[in-house]
Amino acid sequence: MTDKSSVIFGNKMTDSTIKKAARSKKKFIKKFGDDSNADYKAWTEKNPVIGDSLGVYNVYLSEDGRPAGGEGGFDTQKGIIVGNIRMGFGHYRISMAIASCAKALGYVPYWMDLNSYPHTTCTKVISSQNDLYSMGSRLSTKIGLFNKLYWEPLNYEGFRQLSFNSSDQKNAELMAPVYRNVPKEIPVVGTHVWPAQAAIHAGMRYVVNAIPDNWPMALHFAEGSVHTVQTQNAYQGYRICNGMSKKKVNNPMTPGSLVYTGHYVDHELVNNIEVDCNARIARKRDGKPVRFLLTIGGAGAQKEVFAAIIRELLPDIKAHRAVLYVNIGDYKNVYEDLLALCPGMEEVTNTHFDNWEDTVDFAAKAADPGTDVRGIQLFCHSNIFEAVYCTNLLMRSCDVLVTKPSELSFYPVPKIFIRRIGGHERWGAIHSAEIGDGTLECEDIPHTLQMIRLFRDEDAPLTDMCRNIINNKKAGLYDGAYKVVELAMTLKEKGDS
Repeated sequence: MTDKSSVIFGNKMTDSTIKKAARSKKKFIKKFGDDSNADYKAWTEKNPVIGDSLGVYNVYLSEDGRPAGGEGGFDTQKGIIVGNIRMGFGHYRISMAIASCAKALGYVPYWMDLNSYPHTTCTKVISSQNDLYSMGSRLSTKIGLFNKLYWEPLNYEGFRQLSFNSSDQKNAELMAPVYRNVPKEIPVVGTHVWPAQAAIHAGMRYVVNAIPDNWPMALHFAEGSVHTVQTQNAYQGYRICNGMSKKKVNNPMTPGSLVYTGHYVDHELVNNIEVDCNARIARKRDGKPVRFLLTIGGAGAQKEVFAAIIRELLPDIKAHRAVLYVNIGDYKNVYEDLLALCPGMEEVTNTHFDNWEDTVDFAAKAADPGTDVRGIQLFCHSNIFEAVYCTNLLMRSCDVLVTKPSELSFYPVPKIFIRRIGGHERWGAIHSAEIGDGTLECEDIPHTLQMIRLFRDEDAPLTDMCRNIINNKKAGLYDGAYKVVELAMTLKEKGDS
């Protein structure tokens, strides 16, 4: 295993940084053990939720080998590993986009969640860090001083530093064993840096690291992989490692290690952009209720904003001037909180709880331009795949998506951006506003409600964004997931020739 914590793209780390990285790994070994010698056998089974729609097979691991009923192995010719973790919903959603486009291009996507193997050191390390990040996200929305003095600086400048990547690279050595029996010739697309780093440490031959953020941070480096970014702004910042050693001029990334692709978006959404945008324009022109989609993130930190929007729109919902889709993910308790915060909500709410067939059926019917929808349609699914993919299904028939400026910043649907969670997210809203498919970030509830009223009362905000989205598609802005898959398979073709 090659050490990647001492030198990063030719930038030598200080002795203190190298020692800190080593201490970090030792701390995790002391807490969770070291399974570097474990022989985890790998097999695949069709994902019960997105297996048919996106062609996804889950990757399972066990030291005891494949159990009775375990389905099968890997297609080493057409297979592609989508390496991810559950940390919030964002990395799962990007993985779904990669898998969707892989299927559309004729490949077999294998879903490998490094946070889903609780018997491994890998998952124990990731889960502990995920818990800390989720707690920090929730605290940042409730305690202004914590957000100002710690959370924003950490997410904006702390994660940006090469020294942070040094520790991550050392910790990722503990994650490599999960790849031991995955065929090394199958390409890996990591939608979080840890699956990409672990794949490199494990000797996977063709690794693409699909970077999610529009703010260049060394956190996302997995040297040895090909990195992809969704915007030209991110490309420039990553290429020169801008600001990643404060004011020092760093050595740049090596030629060929960074590729601009465009936005990572599901095939089903890209393929229907014109149909869906024209339906939105027609609904607005004909005076139909405006359909707002509110989607809570994996940290579950936005219910106060949701409640304010619901209270604002309740009279319009009752008068059939507005419709709300509300996806609370897997946070069922949020529904009870919203009922308490929004008197009168329950009488106009139709719930879709843990009934995936009902959710799929509703989304399909609502996407038909001839279908009218009323009231508040509230969705909650305890299964993580259902909780995340529900939003993707509802995006097609909504008029406006209301979201924090995270991974959803890059999706081809008109968007109102509520306050970010972490300073790095602000650049998602900036990019979206510049290409005309989303608003500026609304940093408080009054500005959020102002934007809600603009979309409700005026035609131009919605129709202009729809036309921009159609033009952006023509320019190829939403083709990033296809290009990531093609890049990964091209690496394999060149390596195998």
